[in-house]
Amino acid sequence: MIAPSTFFLKPHPPVITFYEERNFQGRSYECMSDCSDMSSYMSRCQSCRVESGCFMVYERNNYMGQQFFMRRGEYNDMQSMRSMGMMFDNIRSCRMIPYHRGQFRMKIYERENFGGQSYELMDDCDNIQDRYRMSDCQSCNVMDGHWLMYEQPQYRGRMMYMRPGEYRSFREMMSGQRFMSMRRITDMC
Repeated sequence: MIAPSTFFLKPHPPVITFYEERNFQGRSYECMSDCSDMSSYMSRCQSCRVESGCFMVYERNNYMGQQFFMRRGEYNDMQSMRSMGMMFDNIRSCRMIPYHRGQFRMKIYERENFGGQSYELMDDCDNIQDRYRMSDCQSCNVMDGHWLMYEQPQYRGRMMYMRPGEYRSFREMMSGQRFMSMRRITDMC
């Protein structure tokens, strides 16, 4: 008889390693949680390897500026990361995305401060204009799960990581950025 605990595999602890040079060369910094300022560990980041887990990386300290989602894999230079949609050339901070089990729920609003028409999402939406006839999304309430929001339809353009909480104004958070598609972070990465 197999013990019940063997049916559920625990995810590996999240690990991302940053390197100062391309192709995983030079000084490195291994990170297993959030890091608000990588400058004390290395002067720049030109490649990285995600051993397990998912991370958001940011162009500035303290989780500011543009963001890029990284899942398990090797990113051998900034040029390859740019070809995958990363819109900046140096990583300054990173945030570990916890694995979420259970349902995903987010309510999106047409206007700031939860105003205008609203819709509740429980799955990915590749285009809010086509699905809901909603021309803009300016605020949201993430009730369950972790989400990525994109400025263009079909999960393209700049992105933003949303964890559970209320987001009253995207204009204030991201200097006027609007979001047109949303995706759940469902991987165990």
